[in-house]
Amino acid sequence: MMLSRRVFFSISAVPILRGQDKRPGIFADAEAYERFMGRWSRLVAPQLVDFSAVPDRGRLLDVGSGTGALAFALAKRLPQAHVRGIDPSKEYVAYANSRNAFPDRVSFEEGDAQQLRFADASFDGSLALLVFNFIPDPKKALLELRRVTKPGARISAAVWDYGDGMRMLRAFWDAAVSIDAKAEALDEKHMPLCRAGEMSELWRQSGLESVHEQPLTITMRFESFADYWDAFLLGQGPAGAYVGSLSHDRVRALRDVVKSRVSSFAEHLPFTLAARVWSVCGTVPKRS
Repeated sequence: MMLSRRVFFSISAVPILRGQDKRPGIFADAEAYERFMGRWSRLVAPQLVDFSAVPDRGRLLDVGSGTGALAFALAKRLPQAHVRGIDPSKEYVAYANSRNAFPDRVSFEEGDAQQLRFADASFDGSLALLVFNFIPDPKKALLELRRVTKPGARISAAVWDYGDGMRMLRAFWDAAVSIDAKAEALDEKHMPLCRAGEMSELWRQSGLESVHEQPLTITMRFESFADYWDAFLLGQGPAGAYVGSLSHDRVRALRDVVKSRVSSFAEHLPFTLAARVWSVCGTVPKRS
């Protein structure tokens, strides 16, 4: 959901950089995901809601709802809207439902964005936060979103700028590659749809109108270097999986190099890192 998110959809043999890794746990532990990325998802979510300009009432679809950051942001900002979140992970669905403060307006269920169970034109807007780059066939998923979203309504999404703007991960992978050439192939900068113009091109290819793309930026505050680093030890995402494959000594060496790149302050002092997403919005064509 959420890269940065999770093992998305039940396809068994797609490489990790296409979003499907058969190893259990890479995006299966909701509590670990919250510590690794969920807290930053909660900062991006309100910005995506504002950017999307979805109606303040009606039915909204959150695709790849993960631990609920976007659905909850929609419910808070739009008190008359009803939100349906879908995610392929039963663990994430259970986690989101357990923390749902809007049970009368927000619900979560297991679902596959590439094969939605909803009828045509069911929703007054559809959104996806930090997940489209993990979908094996993103165009198929977008066409499904177009099908279930009402003509004239908007579909929007955001993905991390892994190549440059997501400093938390950029510092990690630059450090990893500097001491291990094999890490280059795993670097998340190679993920699809994470560069300027790629999301908007997909939206246009899928027949959406009035397509607009823009960067959204947040600031991540870490209370200490351990607050930053320890999240990588939880096995979440490609970065966590890479750390889990290393020996203790190599993990220690990687930690030292990452520390030199992200903060010149003492270990216990707070620091901040910028993080950027590419957001895109388009309108479902009205039927003639």
